[in-house]
Amino acid sequence: MTEGHTFAGATPAFWIGFHVIVAVLLLVDLVFLQRSKSGSVKAAWGWTCVLAAMAFFFALFLSQTQGKQPALEFLSGYLVEGSLSVDNLFVFLLMFRTLRLDTDQQRRVLLWGVLGAIVMRAIFIAVGTSLLARFAWVEYVFGAFLLYAAARLIKHKEENEEPSGPIRWLQKQSLQNVGGKPAMSAFLLIVLAVELTDLIFALDSIPAVLAITRNTFVVYTSNIFAILGLRSLYFALSSALDKLRLLHYGLALILAFVGIKMLISHWYEVPVTWSLAFIVIVLGIFTVASRVTAKQA
Repeated sequence: MTEGHTFAGATPAFWIGFHVIVAVLLLVDLVFLQRSKSGSVKAAWGWTCVLAAMAFFFALFLSQTQGKQPALEFLSGYLVEGSLSVDNLFVFLLMFRTLRLDTDQQRRVLLWGVLGAIVMRAIFIAVGTSLLARFAWVEYVFGAFLLYAAARLIKHKEENEEPSGPIRWLQKQSLQNVGGKPAMSAFLLIVLAVELTDLIFALDSIPAVLAITRNTFVVYTSNIFAILGLRSLYFALSSALDKLRLLHYGLALILAFVGIKMLISHWYEVPVTWSLAFIVIVLGIFTVASRVTAKQA
């Protein structure tokens, strides 16, 4: 990429071009899933793979235009955000089961949830990068928070608890209309619940990606690519989420790794290739372990 007129790590043309791509992918996503029968698992997997391929080609594009380092940082950030999103999906699954939403209703809620998440992530990333640029001590706060988030994930609770008070209230509201379909006011409340859930997870994921790179364009694009695949990934994994019960331990390990990486960055800079390899290996080990233990249960 040529030097000169850049904004937050990229030229205005890059920012505009990326958002055009996002708009096109959202439109295709909507049409693709709308026409698939009841959110077909095969269709969801197909679109998830397409979005993953698009992210890979975008990394190649970054490699050619900005260099190898930003491309590797993008892939690392994309994997961190995508893997943490899986834990987010567990919460969505429990919420939708409790509220007794059918597939079409889940699709609508997640669509609006994705749109809201894009806006919130943009705000979070802008604030996070600005704080890190102005106050060096914020880096230690983020690092410590990531270690806390890792410890919190290790204490992950199974889905055998009674729904919380707000969820029970949402369930009552969502079933008041004829045919068990949520009224508009209840639908908006459910979307709000999804947005608040994503907001909580963003508090973990944004610092995690900022521990890998400070390039605002790379942080933002990796987050958005991961979020774009969230809706299709939910339907692709909805039947298998219950079998990934060990994955949160792997996610905790990744959060701890990036937290330590951020805390020691002034003394030792962990190569991005090591970070990428660590993330891939941990995800692979705990995904396989989850599947093996699920078959043995």
